[in-house]
Amino acid sequence: MEISLDKNTKNLLKGYNMLLYFAGSMIMNEPVEECVVDFWQKGLIKALPVNSTNPRFIGAASQLRESCTDRSTCKSILQEDFRRLFSPSNGLPLAPPYKSAYTDTILEAAEGKDKVTDFYNSYGWKKRSDYKAADDNLGIELIFATLLIDKYISFYDEVCRIEMAKEIRRFIGTHIMTWLPAWHERMQETAGSMCYKGIATLIYASLEDISDMMGKPDSGLNTAFRN
Repeated sequence: MEISLDKNTKNLLKGYNMLLYFAGSMIMNEPVEECVVDFWQKGLIKALPVNSTNPRFIGAASQLRESCTDRSTCKSILQEDFRRLFSPSNGLPLAPPYKSAYTDTILEAAEGKDKVTDFYNSYGWKKRSDYKAADDNLGIELIFATLLIDKYISFYDEVCRIEMAKEIRRFIGTHIMTWLPAWHERMQETAGSMCYKGIATLIYASLEDISDMMGKPDSGLNTAFRN
């Protein structure tokens, strides 16, 4: 049955995709001046494109509002935190953003659990190699999640959307939420800036909201697109 997705839901999901893409880029790439200007100095972080009553989302918004208050030092603070957390010049990263740092992948393989690589391959997603990051890197997983959501939005057939919603929930639940809480806790303990604490919380909350929406697409969750 061909039933178009309503405009508000489309805009809401596009808003979440914008947040996931922003967060993924901040994990995979060292922040540059353009990033600081676009997201902080122009006020985009303080006016998130989504409203949510999820307490974790509200907490993330509060953390981000308190971040980068000094524009003259914002870029250097972000870069220093990025290097400490994800890409130190020596030693180990304080909060490595990949699944294998938090779960026993050997045991999972022995138990026959699905690998995230297999999920990517089932959709023929090969361009991830362009990012030069491991398949279980959180940034890669967030990019893939946005692609699945884009597919969901593009479907006119209701049956296809229902099946894609199940796939989105399965991907988030199986390949991200199994380790994201541990990473989020590590970020709250080790991030030196409110920026990265807020980004970690934003990822956690956004994925919770998206998973809930996919489970109850017509239930009218307490989320809204900010005009």
